[in-house]
Amino acid sequence: MSELARLPAWIKRPVPDQASLAGMKQLFDGLHLHTVCESAQCPNQGVCFMQGTATFMILGDTCTRNCSFCAVGHGFPIPVDPSEPEHLVDAISKLRLRHVVITSVTRDDLEDGGASQFAACVEAIRRRDPLITVEVLIPDFRGKLSSLRRVLDSSPAVLNHNIETVPRLYPEVRPQARYGRSVELLMMAKAERPDILTKSGLMLGIGETREEVILVMEDIREAGWDILTIGQYLRPSPRHHEVV
Repeated sequence: MSELARLPAWIKRPVPDQASLAGMKQLFDGLHLHTVCESAQCPNQGVCFMQGTATFMILGDTCTRNCSFCAVGHGFPIPVDPSEPEHLVDAISKLRLRHVVITSVTRDDLEDGGASQFAACVEAIRRRDPLITVEVLIPDFRGKLSSLRRVLDSSPAVLNHNIETVPRLYPEVRPQARYGRSVELLMMAKAERPDILTKSGLMLGIGETREEVILVMEDIREAGWDILTIGQYLRPSPRHHEVV
């Protein structure tokens, strides 16, 4: 097992205020909510928590897939919590958020992939405060148009689906996903609801080439999506995919 390489100096952050961290964690634990910040071991979670912000992760903290770059746990998920949308709204109210980002673990065990829970969360937020904007970062729903439509019908302000990496690396780092399926999802979403702002994301540093990245960017643009984010991959632990 290889060791983690030393991180560059620019990535270091001050030790966060422990009271702020404890308060945020107590809030989430009390409402039985999860954040991708904690589950994915994000290095910026301390900074975000001190500012009272977080990305909510619905549908539990156990993923049915096992991507080699991701620190989120995988295995057999718990049943969907019907009270989760209201708990989410309570947390948003206590944090006084005006923009909310919701993602999830992938739930291949559910018929709709969890689409109805995404929609229920967006709709619950809108009932509480119609002025709050919501971004949803969705899985591929195994390419099901009916699931995608359920989310689109809830009219989030932003629909996000991350491509993550180049096609060649999918079998290695995303073995249960398909590049073509994700691209098709992008195209279907824009065709169904061209009025919704769309967004996708790529990681760099897992073995892709410049030429491959440009081709992916062209695919995303051809699908008509509006925003692309590109970030540096950071290895969560020695058992995860190496930074290349």
